[in-house]
Amino acid sequence: MINHKTFFQGLKSLKGSRSPAIPLGACFIALGALLKDAGFNLQQSAASSLFTYALPGQLVMAESLLVGASIVNIFIAVWLVNFRLYPMTVSLFPLLEHKSQPKWKYYLSCHFLAVSSWLIAKDNYKKIDKKHRIDFWIGIGVGTWSTAIVMTVVGYLSADYLNKDMLIGLAIVNPVYFFCMMIGAMKNLSVSIAVIGGTILGPLIYLISTEWALLFAGLIAGTIAFLFGEKNGKSSNNYISNHCYIFSNIYF
Repeated sequence: MINHKTFFQGLKSLKGSRSPAIPLGACFIALGALLKDAGFNLQQSAASSLFTYALPGQLVMAESLLVGASIVNIFIAVWLVNFRLYPMTVSLFPLLEHKSQPKWKYYLSCHFLAVSSWLIAKDNYKKIDKKHRIDFWIGIGVGTWSTAIVMTVVGYLSADYLNKDMLIGLAIVNPVYFFCMMIGAMKNLSVSIAVIGGTILGPLIYLISTEWALLFAGLIAGTIAFLFGEKNGKSSNNYISNHCYIFSNIYF
């Protein structure tokens, strides 16, 4: 069973000035409006956040459906866009694991993985007793996931009142929030290398290839940070996290 005290502790962690709920909600308002403009009905729009819950993947799915792509092509495209979730999972879930907890909690709560929830969990997991960290994570996940679903519906219903400029503004709130959080996470040189390197390399590689600029900027900067952390004896989780900060940013 879920430890209710720790679950609500995770839910309450979404409150405060550093809460991801506001920027996350803003992005999903934009998504809901865009899905309506793309021809989705209210149920389909809500279902996309209920079952997919990955903003870039949802946008790719919507665009692919509109151009008549096959189910196989849509699956591959969404999988590639959401690949950022793999290194995030690798870095986070070992921190939540405890032998007394049933495996179903870990399998089901993988669905809650997103940039916003990952950041909150990484910032707070040390404050939680290891036995109940997975319950804390589920609390965070339920909160962010619910926010995404509700705000998708709000965006869909508000679409007629939102112009293009407003949608663009809402859509970039979460990436800006995430970038600010990355700057705040620059407490050691490895993370600083990942963040600053990715920021500098992105525009430079863009001059060579617009399609691959962000991917290679993140890959190169994250790898350099990884090698630096390994050389200086950092824990594996720290330098995996360096990759995650960059991978999460380039795909969001």
